Amino acid sequence: MNIDGRNLTAAAPQPDNLTAWYDSLLADFDAAGTDEERRVLIDAWDKKRKEIHTWSALAQLRFFQDTANEQARAAKQERDELVPMITEQENRFKQRLLDDTKRAGLEQEFGAYAFGLWKTGVDAFDAANMEDMVATSKLASEYTKLLSGASFEVFGEQLNLNGLAPYAEDPDRQVRYEAEAARWGWFNDNGAELDRIFDGLCALRHRMAGRLGFDHFTPVGYMNMRRIDYGPDEVASFRDEVLREVVPVVVELRAKQAEHLGVDKLMYWDEGVLDPEGNPKPIGDPPTLVGKAQSMFDAMGKGKEEGLGSFFGLMREQHLMDLVDRPGKAPGGFCTKFPTYGVPFVFANFNGTTHDVDVLTHEIGHAYQGRRSRAKPLLDYQNPTSESAEIHSMSLEFLCSPHMEIFFEKDADRYRRHHLTQRFMFLAYGVTVDHFQHKIYAQPDAGSAQRHGIWKELEARYMPWRDFGDLQHPAKGGFWQRQRHIYMRPFYYIDYTLALTCALQFWVWSLDDYDGAMEAYTTLCARGGEAPFSELVKSAGLRSPFEPGCLKETAAKVRERLLD
Repeated sequence: MNIDGRNLTAAAPQPDNLTAWYDSLLADFDAAGTDEERRVLIDAWDKKRKEIHTWSALAQLRFFQDTANEQARAAKQERDELVPMITEQENRFKQRLLDDTKRAGLEQEFGAYAFGLWKTGVDAFDAANMEDMVATSKLASEYTKLLSGASFEVFGEQLNLNGLAPYAEDPDRQVRYEAEAARWGWFNDNGAELDRIFDGLCALRHRMAGRLGFDHFTPVGYMNMRRIDYGPDEVASFRDEVLREVVPVVVELRAKQAEHLGVDKLMYWDEGVLDPEGNPKPIGDPPTLVGKAQSMFDAMGKGKEEGLGSFFGLMREQHLMDLVDRPGKAPGGFCTKFPTYGVPFVFANFNGTTHDVDVLTHEIGHAYQGRRSRAKPLLDYQNPTSESAEIHSMSLEFLCSPHMEIFFEKDADRYRRHHLTQRFMFLAYGVTVDHFQHKIYAQPDAGSAQRHGIWKELEARYMPWRDFGDLQHPAKGGFWQRQRHIYMRPFYYIDYTLALTCALQFWVWSLDDYDGAMEAYTTLCARGGEAPFSELVKSAGLRSPFEPGCLKETAAKVRERLLD
């Protein structure tokens, strides 16, 4: 299919028409006499879901591309208002499938895992929550628009939050401090508004959980993330593993960083710079970097029809990437997918730092998986649960590592060291975000001051080196407010750390057997989401992050590479 990602369209579903369509689907399903007839109806349902998913993804993407565009904002608002009704209709059919007394044949056809996923969707929904679901989406959009509108007159330029990043990594310590002072001054000035938005989100989520029969939101958050093979207890054990095996190594790395930088005390504004030369920077403007990425992926794909090279060429030819930062564009990076068209789309904000290579390799990992598994029989199997999906993205970052001369030339080794250091250190931050969410949703009546206190306590536990000096907002425990996942996707953050634990195993594997690691990676991508996280991990020849001692070997390898 020859498409142009800049011009893709999808019609919004009409509530009355969609309800009538589901009425007909249910009636036909009840009248179906054979498994084959029911399978045809499930295929029709899946096609409808793919159409709606494509429309929803496009509405969200266009809003993120220009949060100030009134048409895009209106389309996003329409999407937010329709999603609860769409979910209600989907769950009518999911419930019918779950209740089917003749479902054994369908389970054999599609697998029991699909039924488990459908059950999480049904159990996490109550029609009485529909208005609150809309209100939650509106507050999340307010958060996105607020951060997208942040503007700074500093260093002789007009910058947004993303534009501050190069200055926050400047070799000059005073420049780094001024960049962080500007950033956190904005958060301090907007702290009351950020608190108001999160107060509303917490209240809404707690109320919706109550209607579903839960004392707090956490169980609902896990169901929303479609987790069926592990729960909070396993996650808590993993956090303890990070505290035990990772944090001590990071403490050593931070001490060595301070020594290299020649500072008596490592401050927060020093954390992003690992040596006095400053961080390595990719050579070239965005179009040049994209061309270099093509050369890298061509080398990695080895000419295969479904290889990375041909796939990245498709992404370029069909304009399926938006990589350049601009005013009004939402911060961050992500990959979304348009199943009706059979293609993904990568959104990012290049800023001239190592981030440009990191985000491109990361999001292309997501995109490549989406392309490889696009023919799976169900939308549920095309899109893995998020912790599985992040394996594809984070692992590709490491598997691209041998090719970094393309981007950094003589600084390629410096980049590899920087990337490994930053990713390993991230484990401590990632579990902090997760632990924070578990605590705040267990205390739904906590006010903003208490939430800041909880963050500060956990920050000291998992990141004891951190010192904000006179940066008032993060010093009082407000750092979490820059993390959009906490506002928009509750409990979507431990996923990065679980996946990173797997990606680091791919890194260790690739040091001795690159071709074997690459083959296992591409095979994993092709599986999509056809199995739960733990099963996918095992099938790729990796150890589960929940297995005791999983991080011990990896931490030792990282320590050997970076400290010995």
